[in-house]
Amino acid sequence: MQRREFLKGLAVLGMTSSVGSDFMAAQSSQGDMPYRTLGKTGEKISALGMGGFHIGQPKIEEAQSIRLIRSAIDRGINFMDNSWDYNEGQSEIRMGKALQNGYRQKVFLMTKLDGRTKQEAAKQIDESLKRLQTDHVDLMQHHEIIRFEDPDRIFAQGGAQEAVLEAKKAGKIRYIGFTGHKDPHVHLYMLKVAADHGFRFDTVQMPLNVMDTHFRSFEKLVLPKLVEQGIGVLGMKSMGDGIILKSKTVRPVECLHYAMNLPTSVVITGIDGEKILEQAFEAARSFRPMSKDQIAALLKKTEQAAASGHYELFKTSEHFDSTAHHPEWLGGQAPHVEQLAGPSS
Repeated sequence: MQRREFLKGLAVLGMTSSVGSDFMAAQSSQGDMPYRTLGKTGEKISALGMGGFHIGQPKIEEAQSIRLIRSAIDRGINFMDNSWDYNEGQSEIRMGKALQNGYRQKVFLMTKLDGRTKQEAAKQIDESLKRLQTDHVDLMQHHEIIRFEDPDRIFAQGGAQEAVLEAKKAGKIRYIGFTGHKDPHVHLYMLKVAADHGFRFDTVQMPLNVMDTHFRSFEKLVLPKLVEQGIGVLGMKSMGDGIILKSKTVRPVECLHYAMNLPTSVVITGIDGEKILEQAFEAARSFRPMSKDQIAALLKKTEQAAASGHYELFKTSEHFDSTAHHPEWLGGQAPHVEQLAGPSS
C-alpha cells in the first residue's frame, strides 16, 4: 500500500473513530463489562459477546462448555452467539443446556441459519429452537452471505426471508440480521436487495480487526452505512481465529480493544477455556477509547502484514466457508463455486 493510500485510509478511520467516540459515550457498565445499545432495537448488550463455535468443539467436554457459558453470564457477558451448523448442532445443544435454571432470561440469544429456501430455513429455525431449549431467539441471522447470489436467493419468492418473517410473526424470532466474512461488496449488495424489498435489517455481523482496514475492508465500506442507518454492528474475527496473532504484530487484548473502539454494539470472541474467558474480561476492564494517534500507531504495525490478506484467510480462502463445503445446507440448487467471492478490491 502506498503512503498516500494509507493516509487516506486513516482519514476514513478518523471519521469512524469519532462516530465511535460518540457511540461509546452512551454506553453503560455493570462491573467490568460495558454495555451498549444494539442499533435501533433499544436492547442493552455486553460489549463483548461469547462465540458459539468454540464451546461446541469436541476437544472441550460438554460439562466444561456449560461451566464456561454460565461463568461468562455470571460475570456480565449477556450476548450469546451460535449457529445451526456449528459442530453438527453440538454448540446449540450445549448452549441450550447451559441456559436452563434461569440463565435463558439473563441473555440476549442469537443464532444463525444457512437455508436459502423458505422450506430449509423454516426447518433450521425449528431445529435451532429445539436444541436451544427455548421458544424464541432474540436474534436470527442469515449466515454466510458470501456470494452475490445469496441476497437474491434469500429475498426471492419462496426464499429464506419468508420463513424468517413468518417465524417473527409467530414469536419465534425478535430481530433479524445477516452475517458474512468474504467481501464487503457482498454485504453492501445484501443491504441494497433488502432495501429494494422494503426491509431494513436490525443487525449485521462482519469481520472487524486490526488488519481489515488494509485489505478488502468491511470497516471502510460497510461500517459507515450501518452507523448511518442505525443498524446494530456485530464485530467478529477480531483475531481471525488466532491467525492474526501469528503475524506477531499485535497482542490479543490489542485486537479486542481495536474492535471495541469502533462503533460496534458487540465484539464476539471465541472462548474455549478459563484463560481465554479471563482474557476477554481483562480487555473489558482495561478498555479506554483510543486516540487517533493510538489507532494510527496500531494500524501502522499491521500494515505490511495485512496487505495481501494472508492473515485474513476467511476472505482469501474457502477454509471458513462452511456452506461451500456443505452446499446441501442451503437447500434448493447448489451455488456455483465461482460465485463464492466478490471483487477483490
